[in-house]
Amino acid sequence: MLRYANPKRFMDLSGAALPWLCGATALLFGIGLYLGFTAPPDYQQGDTVRMMFIHVPAAWVGMMAYGVLAFSAAIGIIYRHPLADAAAKTAAPLGALFTALALITGSLWGKPMWGTWWVWDGRLTSFLILFLVYLGYIALWNAIEDETRAARATAILALVGAVNLPIIEFSVRWWTTLHQSSSFLRSGGPAIAPVFLWPLFAMALAYTLLFYTLWVVRIRTEILERRTRTLMMGLS
Repeated sequence: MLRYANPKRFMDLSGAALPWLCGATALLFGIGLYLGFTAPPDYQQGDTVRMMFIHVPAAWVGMMAYGVLAFSAAIGIIYRHPLADAAAKTAAPLGALFTALALITGSLWGKPMWGTWWVWDGRLTSFLILFLVYLGYIALWNAIEDETRAARATAILALVGAVNLPIIEFSVRWWTTLHQSSSFLRSGGPAIAPVFLWPLFAMALAYTLLFYTLWVVRIRTEILERRTRTLMMGLS
């Protein structure tokens, strides 16, 4: 993997992969939206069950993106990977966006199901903390002018913040919460009917590919911006 640390190799490889990523993302969104809108109303939740196809994938990608950010930060500290800092930096705004979408759609879904927009239970509170850590990471990076110092400081914050990921995952087991436990990843198999499971699976894949597509675009943009700054400094 380290041999792709060379920005030129990354640009060449990502440039070839982007059309395929875009096509696969669009296809999966088309399948997921079709299956989601044609699925029948749930016997308990009615048509509000369709919020699941937006909320659950967004929550999954919000957590996954932070894992990507923390991993990239660790690579940057340990191996001084030339692209690791850029990968971590560009993953943060995307992760914050998906996390915010999960919080908003969860609130919209919670009102008709729970009778309230928000409760301070373990899952919701820890997920809100994830969003705040994203914002803190972005703010810290922007507050330090020197990119090397900014990369080191934000990497430490990212690794400390990663402690929150298992708290989010296991919060529904550790504490009594209003938020339900997982209906998808269970030892006895999914507790969701296939008519809802397939559109959820398709949307989860679509969201995941959307994140990676946007992430690759942002990394490429960051590389080009750094090249431009280097050229401008050489001309000044």
